[in-house]
Amino acid sequence: MNEHDVHTDPGALKDLTEATRQTHFEVSEDGSPAGYKASRTLRLRVELARQIRRRRTQLVLGFLVLLPFILVVSFELGQSNPNRRSGGFVDLATASGINFVVLTLFVSGSFLLPMIVALFFGDTIASEASWSSLKYLLAAPVPRHRLLRQKAISSGILSVFALALLPAVALAVGVSWYGAGEMVSPTGEAAPFGDGVIGVALAVCYISINLFWVAGLALFLSVSTDAPLGAVGGTVLVSIVSQILDQITALEDLRNYLPTHYAMAWADLLSTDIDWSEMTKGACSALIYGGVFTLLAARRFVRKDITS
Repeated sequence: MNEHDVHTDPGALKDLTEATRQTHFEVSEDGSPAGYKASRTLRLRVELARQIRRRRTQLVLGFLVLLPFILVVSFELGQSNPNRRSGGFVDLATASGINFVVLTLFVSGSFLLPMIVALFFGDTIASEASWSSLKYLLAAPVPRHRLLRQKAISSGILSVFALALLPAVALAVGVSWYGAGEMVSPTGEAAPFGDGVIGVALAVCYISINLFWVAGLALFLSVSTDAPLGAVGGTVLVSIVSQILDQITALEDLRNYLPTHYAMAWADLLSTDIDWSEMTKGACSALIYGGVFTLLAARRFVRKDITS
């Protein structure tokens, strides 16, 4: 029997033709197959589990857990006075566990925390494009707006968790080494331990809001390039340039429009008489910048020709 006879067997062709005639493909009014629901594609828990299993996520979270221990060892190797009641953030770091948390946020707020947010958001779409798996996700089919939303929410959850993880570990380490004493501010004011914990929690909330502009910019760059490093690095570069420009006093009031100008406004929470004006301006600035960048990312992704 010739091997081509298998494909030209009249009986087989007849059976296939009859089976095709009896098969009915039901479609919905919008043309999609019956039973298909976009809400069932790329569920949030599935995407979140994928991101958690990634090595970069595990390394980032592991480093955040390790950082407070590195700082404690640094102070132990150096000379520090745990009874100091005046000075800056670094000088007061060993005064109590709360002050140690404040120092941790202070040293990581200008570069490390923005970089982590940029990593989670900048890598989310660009990495799929670099792996050539983005087109297969869209062919699943996962609607573009849903794909972008699910990945942005997953990145947001991981970012907030990372921002909360660092001070939580720092608090546990600081209390173990330096005790649950009063929170001492650089101005010499002291607050009870409980008030200090509330202040740190509010500071983390403010930092999360303030870094929304970083998330929006990283997401926009992520949908604009197939190189994850370019999206993450571009976002960090913009943050660094903004911080440099903020130090140029000749710009005067123009510095108020820089996205990083109010990054350290959370320090007002260390005072017994809290001034909310700077934090309010910082939150509004971050929400405006972040909202604009997010809308640009959505517009760009919907119209982008996906080839990878």
